[in-house]
Amino acid sequence: MSNQVKVVVVDDSAIVRGLLTRALETDPQIKVVGAFMHGQFLMDWLKTGETDVVLLDVEMPVMDGLETLERIQAEYPKIKVVMASSLTQKGGEVAVKAMAMGAADCIGKPVASSHTESIKILVEQLVPIVISLGVTSSVSSGRIGVSTSSKPVAEKSKKVVEKKIRQFICKPEIVVIGASTGGPKALTTVLAGLPSNFETPIFIVQHMPATFTPMLAKHIMQDTGRPCSEAVDGGLIENNHTYVAPGEYHMELVRIKGQIFTKLNQNEPEHFCRPSVNPLFESATKLCGENLLSVMLTGMGDDGIEGTREIVRNNGFVIAQNQETCVVWGMPRAVVEEGLADMVLPLDKIASEVRRLCSMEKCRA
Repeated sequence: MSNQVKVVVVDDSAIVRGLLTRALETDPQIKVVGAFMHGQFLMDWLKTGETDVVLLDVEMPVMDGLETLERIQAEYPKIKVVMASSLTQKGGEVAVKAMAMGAADCIGKPVASSHTESIKILVEQLVPIVISLGVTSSVSSGRIGVSTSSKPVAEKSKKVVEKKIRQFICKPEIVVIGASTGGPKALTTVLAGLPSNFETPIFIVQHMPATFTPMLAKHIMQDTGRPCSEAVDGGLIENNHTYVAPGEYHMELVRIKGQIFTKLNQNEPEHFCRPSVNPLFESATKLCGENLLSVMLTGMGDDGIEGTREIVRNNGFVIAQNQETCVVWGMPRAVVEEGLADMVLPLDKIASEVRRLCSMEKCRA
């Protein structure tokens, strides 16, 4: 197939390289074009080889994952990188750091009892990510067979947004954010662009394994200088705080005697995701109505579309990241194409708009 997504696997374990390769090649849209035991071998190969996506181990001899990621970004910026990490605190911390640096996504290495089960888990988690990233690479490089659909979509989205007219805008009581592939770096850009005394509580759903979400909250706190933590069941919400949905738990908001609390549950995944953006967005709009600001950042699929519809029905405000600055324009695209976005902005413009909206004194016409 001429339009196959080319992938290179880099891991110091021959067994893991084999599992990853077998999982990827279950899909005819993917072709594994190389497999190496550490980053230096990869960098040597890239002098003459070509790939769309690199699947990169976190811990390796000679040249580890972070150093390799830095080299790829500096020398081959169009290549997308997915980190593969052990499901440990150390592995999670490095993986989240890598994503904050610009890695597109991360997966946890499966710990199943059999190779068959491990491959099944990898197929479910990894294949959709790689295909989404490969399509993005194809669009940006103009490869025949994919790029022809991107231009009409962008033009259609622009027309929809231009036709949307708001009668009034109200100061948000809270901010809710949905993100997936490419999300950690996008979150860092947006949240670090807000002042340290930003009072409005912020709630985030980022698609990420459970081991990694505590590290995401830690990195956000370091990058913003504001308190950030994983949400807890029954937690009381405070101003100037950011809350991250824990991996494997949906996060909802409830109001009790005038105060807002987080509620967690393990209901069925939505859009194959837990946490899903929908429970957060839907519960938030019930609480706040027109006093709600939502932001949809980069990510594959369309998780959050139902919640965004509810926000629009209740006159909340919707910002979507634009196509040009998304790692994968999936979740924002779904919002934009339905005409639900009040604003479609490049990533580096979102923070200033959030700051402006949250500094209003009252509703404005």
